[in-house]
Amino acid sequence: MQTREATHPAEITALDTDALRARFVVDDLFQPGAVRFVYSHEDRIVLGGVVPLDSPLSLGTDDALYADYFCQRRELAITNLGGTGTVTADGVEFALAAEDVLYVGRGTREVSFASDDAANPATYYLFSATAHTDLPTTLVTKDQAAATAAGAAETANRRTIRKYLHQEGVGTAQVVLGITSLEPGSVWNTMPCHTHGRRTEVYLYYGLGPEHRVVHLMGEPRRTRNLMLADRDVVISPSWSVHTGAGTSNYAFVWAMAGENQEFDDMQQVSTDALR
Repeated sequence: MQTREATHPAEITALDTDALRARFVVDDLFQPGAVRFVYSHEDRIVLGGVVPLDSPLSLGTDDALYADYFCQRRELAITNLGGTGTVTADGVEFALAAEDVLYVGRGTREVSFASDDAANPATYYLFSATAHTDLPTTLVTKDQAAATAAGAAETANRRTIRKYLHQEGVGTAQVVLGITSLEPGSVWNTMPCHTHGRRTEVYLYYGLGPEHRVVHLMGEPRRTRNLMLADRDVVISPSWSVHTGAGTSNYAFVWAMAGENQEFDDMQQVSTDALR
């Protein structure tokens, strides 16, 4: 498990591209046949990637968690970005297709991951936050997510926002998670943009061809910095940072938040003409 420290906004003005990426970008989370984790001190979130091949992979713990098992004090959201597979939580099996999400509640002792076909393996993206209560492990399929259309073709941001874990749906202690998919011909996401003064948000971009990139903007609204992100790259957005971007093609991204509350609309809007 890799550890990332929290960052003050004034620090990033002195960071070059490599240092900026080392603080905020995770570009090696998904490795065939492996379990990988990043612990961030931004709201004490944990990001994970699990790609099982011929044999199941188990969710262990790490010294950084000071826990007997991973979910001892944590809740966990698992999003499948690949082929079909099965997640087993304390002996109960859940079949996940692409863009299905499994919520695993605090107190779950054993979690394992399997793929139905090693040639097209399931690719599990994990987002975890501390939890103050025990809630039931629940599967939310793509069809069950609350979907909303947003944007317009004229502004190149026509998209569908699907909320999986949220206050009006499957309950969590603090995690809010969804997926946004842009229509062909649309490239802008989350514009006009915003910050979250009480939450950390993480974007995982996917659905990009190997030759395509997303130009992700982060930083304080009047001092933005850009990051070039490829398929399945992850970017951590502290509470003081904007998070928006445009791609060289359409794409999708998993957005996940943790922090003080779960209010979807608890954000500080930033007008486009205020960005620098």
